[in-house]
Amino acid sequence: MGEGDEGYGEWQELVGAALLGTDRRRGGGPAGSPEALLDAAAVHTVRRRAGLRPAGARPRPEPAPPDPRPAPPEAAARRLAQLLAGRTGAGSGGGGGRRGSAPDLTELLPQWLAAAGRHGYRAPAALVPALLDAARARTDLRPQALALAGTRGLWLARMNPDWRFALRGGAGGGELPDVNDPSAVERLWEEGLFAERVALLGAVRAHEPAAAPRLLATTWASERAEDRLMFLDSLRAGLSLADESFLEAALGDRSRNVRATAAELLSALPQSALAGRMAERAVACVGPQGVTPPAECDGGMLRDGVVKRPPAGRGERAWWLGQLVEAAPLSCWRERFGGLGPAEIVALPVAAAEGWTEELHAAWCRAAVRQRDPEWSRALLGPASAPPAAGPGTASLAERAKLLETLPDGERAEWVAEFVRAHGLSEAFQLLGVCVVPWAGALGRAVVDALDIAREAGSYPWSFSGVMGLAERCLDPAEAGRLEALTATAEEPPDASPGAAAYWAEAFQRLVSTLRLRAAMLSELTPP
Repeated sequence: MGEGDEGYGEWQELVGAALLGTDRRRGGGPAGSPEALLDAAAVHTVRRRAGLRPAGARPRPEPAPPDPRPAPPEAAARRLAQLLAGRTGAGSGGGGGRRGSAPDLTELLPQWLAAAGRHGYRAPAALVPALLDAARARTDLRPQALALAGTRGLWLARMNPDWRFALRGGAGGGELPDVNDPSAVERLWEEGLFAERVALLGAVRAHEPAAAPRLLATTWASERAEDRLMFLDSLRAGLSLADESFLEAALGDRSRNVRATAAELLSALPQSALAGRMAERAVACVGPQGVTPPAECDGGMLRDGVVKRPPAGRGERAWWLGQLVEAAPLSCWRERFGGLGPAEIVALPVAAAEGWTEELHAAWCRAAVRQRDPEWSRALLGPASAPPAAGPGTASLAERAKLLETLPDGERAEWVAEFVRAHGLSEAFQLLGVCVVPWAGALGRAVVDALDIAREAGSYPWSFSGVMGLAERCLDPAEAGRLEALTATAEEPPDASPGAAAYWAEAFQRLVSTLRLRAAMLSELTPP
């Protein structure tokens, strides 16, 4: 037996003694007691390490591709390091679930990244690893973090398995070819990694939207189903009737998910043939005289993306009806209802006695969102001051938030401001989340006034923590001065929750501090 074999046998004996316990090991040996076992293991470990032969040096990696973008100003780079470390500074709260009066820096990191992106900066080289770690931990940061990390981030991601997620969303660490060079585009499309092909398809789509489906068609039949689905989803950007023939062909795809996505995209094009087929089916079911849902889900409906089996708790005919109305172009209803506009159509008690109105309105809501139709969205939203349950379209705050996203930014903010003034903040969280940041003008004032009213009323303060956190990230920093007066601890009303006044004062102090920090961040990022 060689020396190496003898050493291996001794190590196995030590492992056996550790597993069994020294008190159960008979016959003494090198591990007669726990102390002796540990000493023997330490000696043996040193011997094994000393006997290892060093491996040959690997070749150095190629340098990272250059990133021509400027680095942010020095003060902004220091701020990024602080945000990535998540330090809150002095004055942070103690236990008990209270956050204290110091800003939450981790929640400001997305805003720093967005502002840096607008200025066209690259990440400071020393902070790229920390930036990739942050993006790994928080998927919401990935698009902006990877854009800031740029070619250096992709270069590093190829060397660390923990950062491989970056390669799935970028160009695989390499540069994309000129989209005006057909041979280079074709070569990368046929030979590149999946991440490179995704990035290339996006670049081609941005340069010439109609060229993207042409590129897809060259390899479509040989692509995996999951890849076909992702490629198809990339056509949402720049979707137009030029994509119709490719999407129509995809309706016959062997993957159900691909067929469903193709049908959804076609229904978002009111002039498409699929939208026309859906309109014909929908108007046959819905009219001034009432609602007659489809009696069956035929082959044509299946091919056009209608899912036959309803989810638990839904009737088949109601399920089919909702899908037909959702996919039909909203323009078909004006003629069906004798020239009435969306607001007048929505106000009609269509088949209310049979209970179809709610189903119909929910489908119209989904259609307005899919087709990005602001006129129908206004009709379905109704006045913001009306109680949600009495609205013409839907009482669901999630659906109302989606409808609001189809409205122009200013109109959206005005609608939500009116909602807050009429109903307070308890139901406004989802609606505030779709408003453009920063909240300025009427919306910012409505939120601050509603918080002040809640404070004066002695309301249970912790129930407003979500809105307060949103306000820290979204209020216009210029509101800090107006909020200063609310940072003092007020006298508690007799019926207030215990400790409410101190909590409100602390929350407003943190809000003011955060707004001022955001103002400083934006100032630091401004190019000299």
